[in-house]
Amino acid sequence: MALGTATVAYELRYDAGRVCLDLLATSHPEERFDSVEVLCAWITGADLVPPGAPLTHAGPSWLVDFRELRGHIGQLVSGAVTAPPRPAYDIALARVNEIARIAPPAPRAVRGEDGSLVRELDGPPGCAALLGAIARDAVELLTDPVARAGLRQCEGDNCPIFYVDSSRGRRRRWCSSEVCGNRERVARHRRRAALARA
Repeated sequence: MALGTATVAYELRYDAGRVCLDLLATSHPEERFDSVEVLCAWITGADLVPPGAPLTHAGPSWLVDFRELRGHIGQLVSGAVTAPPRPAYDIALARVNEIARIAPPAPRAVRGEDGSLVRELDGPPGCAALLGAIARDAVELLTDPVARAGLRQCEGDNCPIFYVDSSRGRRRRWCSSEVCGNRERVARHRRRAALARA
């Protein structure tokens, strides 16, 4: 399944430390889920399904459902970092809890061509099952005091991305050293160069 020319590899990111946070990153700096093909590529890249798992049954309604869950998780994660606003927070919490009740896709081990065991799904995954896996990840993140303590928002200019800081000393500042970190280093260099010229 080929991605559209507008979506390059680095735009689908999986560096937030949790699949629910990787889902949040799909809305910045612009909507990434602009086609079913991109959504399916994200589902596979996020390891919700094994490579090659059939997703041909995915349709436009999946885009709506994934975006809705993303909005609810965004409210909960934002509320975990700042004071949660009510009643929108409570509505999001109820909806994520409801979705988390749905069983995720069932994996099974089968023999690969070389005889080693590989993961497959018991059948084509439904949208609800995939959403259930992401919602469960959000519930686990937000109810685990250690993981929640590592929850950070990127310090990059206008970057709303959240991530779990598991670095030594918990000093990670950016969602990505290559994206926001690099922008910050370039901006610092330009400021120093401008001061030197002044």
